[in-house]
Amino acid sequence: MKKIEVNELFKEDWNRVLNHIANLFFEDSKIVVTSDDAELSFRFQHSIDKDFTIHTASELVAEGQTYTSTYSIRYETEGTEKEQGIRMKRALSHVMLDVLEQYTGMTQQWGILTGVRPTKLYHKYRKEGLSDGEIFAILKKDFRISDSKIALMREIVERQLVTIPDLDEIGKELSVYIGVPFCPTKCAYCTFPAYAIASNRKAGRVESFIDGLHVEIRAMGKWLKENNMNITSVYWGGGTPTSIEADEMDALYKTMFESFPNPDKIREITVEAGRPDTITPEKIAVLKKWGIDRISVNPQSYTDETLKAIGRHHTVQETIDKFWLSRNSGMNNINMDLIIGLPNEGIEEFQHSLDETEKMQPESLTVHTLSFKRASEMTHNKDKYKVADRETVTKMMDMASDWTKQNGYKPYYLYRQKNILGNLENVGYCKPGEESIYNIVIMEEVQTILGIGCGASSKFVNPNSGKITQFHNPKDPAAYIMTFEDAIEKKIEMLNALYNGIIVEK
Repeated sequence: MKKIEVNELFKEDWNRVLNHIANLFFEDSKIVVTSDDAELSFRFQHSIDKDFTIHTASELVAEGQTYTSTYSIRYETEGTEKEQGIRMKRALSHVMLDVLEQYTGMTQQWGILTGVRPTKLYHKYRKEGLSDGEIFAILKKDFRISDSKIALMREIVERQLVTIPDLDEIGKELSVYIGVPFCPTKCAYCTFPAYAIASNRKAGRVESFIDGLHVEIRAMGKWLKENNMNITSVYWGGGTPTSIEADEMDALYKTMFESFPNPDKIREITVEAGRPDTITPEKIAVLKKWGIDRISVNPQSYTDETLKAIGRHHTVQETIDKFWLSRNSGMNNINMDLIIGLPNEGIEEFQHSLDETEKMQPESLTVHTLSFKRASEMTHNKDKYKVADRETVTKMMDMASDWTKQNGYKPYYLYRQKNILGNLENVGYCKPGEESIYNIVIMEEVQTILGIGCGASSKFVNPNSGKITQFHNPKDPAAYIMTFEDAIEKKIEMLNALYNGIIVEK
């Protein structure tokens, strides 16, 4: 814990932003107003002129050295009280980042940007009518983002607009996420709703959950039909939705196609079959029966010792075998995930993972950077898991970027997380034309995502204002079984409130 002293008591949201900036440099930090044992001491100054110019300054004293920075920016309007607060937090972040870069010698490629969705910011300026050059200047000057990261954002935005030409109008439709909360085991880094299927099957919770899921799919489908809503994409996630039996999958897909409106207009259906140990010929036959050929077969690593350490009870060979089983059975769009910075993995192990991936050439490859999520087993037992340092994970990300270029992949979405190694990002790459529509619309928050099932989050996006309202189904199967009917009522109420008067006639 790095204790940081500041010279005034900031508002809670200001303090939180400064804490985020500090955590870009230190694994964990705490900001306090006065402290005798603080390792770093900051003095901030901030003011606003009558012409709406904001001035900030920072002085950092650390290890007997002093580092200083100043920043000014003028706005055309006074702005609302909320906008004024955002502007000031951003200006304070500038000077704090600057002095910490001086002190540590680190350069933050994402600048002061700590948000999850960088490309959403790029889209915002694009829709305001700014040119790529104007957007570049803003991102560089106002957010301190590096040239290479801005170029990555621009490339992704361009690819998204090719994939979904009506991206700016797609809020008139919605997408659906269906959560199945079971896995063979839970991975050490995971915080998704993922419960061991064997024990839940024995307790009768799997069958009860599936019964409830059928009811929820039918109820939400009924509302969608009555209101003439088109579905853009459907994503079966979890957990691992291929953890359940083939006949259970078959029955659920039957309910989906019978219940959802205009199934022939759904642009994409994906099933997250991420755990190779859940894939069988019988389950692939069910997917083929329903015309679903987009799946994930996720290795995460091609080192058996790593898989064992993180709680994935399958071997590297099983990943390879299940990939080829899927491919040879007609799965035409397979995604694979790799994670940078897994325990005890360095440059050599990651290069091996890339070499193995090259033999298979999946349609898409998502490169994740390990994130210490608050509720994960790995975070609770950090001493047990030795992970790569910042320099190494940065090199790995560069390796992934070079590899994808050499193998004909293009980046098409990215997102970031708190406590992510090296302050890096997660990037989805694909062969041109194989992009996942669902991944784009959920990351850019351009349309409502209706969550169905255990742990499913609904994001209700107003197609006019862009305002987002969320609703979360229970994560625990036992809680879902008891309350899914209440969740149905609440979501229908929220859908009616959102779309009343603005549902577009098809």
